[in-house]
Amino acid sequence: MINVLHLTHAYRQAPWRIQRQWAGAFLVGALVLAMISALYLDVTAQAAILGREIQYLQADTIEVQHANADLQTRLATLLSKSNMEARARALGYRPSEQGEIHYVIVAGYFQPNGVNLAVTNPPVVVNVTPPEYTQSLLDWIAAYLSTPAAGLAADILP
Repeated sequence: MINVLHLTHAYRQAPWRIQRQWAGAFLVGALVLAMISALYLDVTAQAAILGREIQYLQADTIEVQHANADLQTRLATLLSKSNMEARARALGYRPSEQGEIHYVIVAGYFQPNGVNLAVTNPPVVVNVTPPEYTQSLLDWIAAYLSTPAAGLAADILP
């Protein structure tokens, strides 16, 4: 009996060891929590940076669209009938008279036909699917099991 008490007394932890173990476990938990927090903060910061870059790119896209619309408006103004007519008159052009127009006939040129917008009946497409693709797995197994000896007998028989 004294040996048993002696063994339990020898293996009993000292109070300062138990306190160290609890402190170590607490510090490891705090370290894990700090690492998870740092990872979360890093991912959140990267997402915020990418979101800001997307906003900048969207603003640039809107600016380019406005510039494009401005250029299209300026082009439409330059190509308007009144502006083109004024520029042609400034260059010395004038409207043609009845007898001044001459047509040139080119041999081999055929006038293109207009676009036919009439609705025609579309060609009938017959979908022919091979029987290999219409046979189910159960049908294939039944056909295979009904004649299993045909393939084997050819190799075995003399």
